[in-house]
Amino acid sequence: MKSVRKWTVALTALVATVGVGPSVFADDEDKADDGWVELFNGKDLTGWKISEDGKWKVEDGKIVANGARSHLFTKRQFHDFELKAEVMTTPGSNSGIYFHTKFQESGWPDLGHEAQVNCTHKDPVKTGSLYNVKKNFECPHEDNKWFTYDIKVEGQHITLAIDGKTIVDYTEPTDVEGGRKLSSGSIALQAHDPGSVVYYRSIKIRPLNETK
Repeated sequence: MKSVRKWTVALTALVATVGVGPSVFADDEDKADDGWVELFNGKDLTGWKISEDGKWKVEDGKIVANGARSHLFTKRQFHDFELKAEVMTTPGSNSGIYFHTKFQESGWPDLGHEAQVNCTHKDPVKTGSLYNVKKNFECPHEDNKWFTYDIKVEGQHITLAIDGKTIVDYTEPTDVEGGRKLSSGSIALQAHDPGSVVYYRSIKIRPLNETK
């Protein structure tokens, strides 16, 4: 019996470490009464994994996206969800919020979609775009001011909203090929280039249609 208990404890610890389990959703014990889960604790990068030896840091309760190309992935994975993030761009900066992606050591993520973050970077595709799928060419916010990014995925339906204003309302066809499509996976933040500085805070997610 003691041996069985040891293996049970060890397996539980392993599952917690790698962030996998029978459900793609966050653990019930981490949820608020309204179903929202904070992905960022405001202190450090617990629950996240850095690619390409990125220079990610937490400063005054904010995640700072800066430095050479790198991505910061959640260890947990999600399917249908609503995500709310408070974001602030600085002049000439570029970033993004990926979803339904998977950790990879290098390169731009091959899987999932990117919700663009860019107001005044030279890339003409601005915040609120579903990158390379639905493009928005007018920035819906200002640099150096916090705004709220809402990303909702339910079935094949994606909506992106900035400060409550819907920018993208898109239903993905079921026959899409390649990696840029809906499935399930991690959330990832993007550090685009050394000249870009973007801040994130209060990143929270609410799983939808969760099965017990």
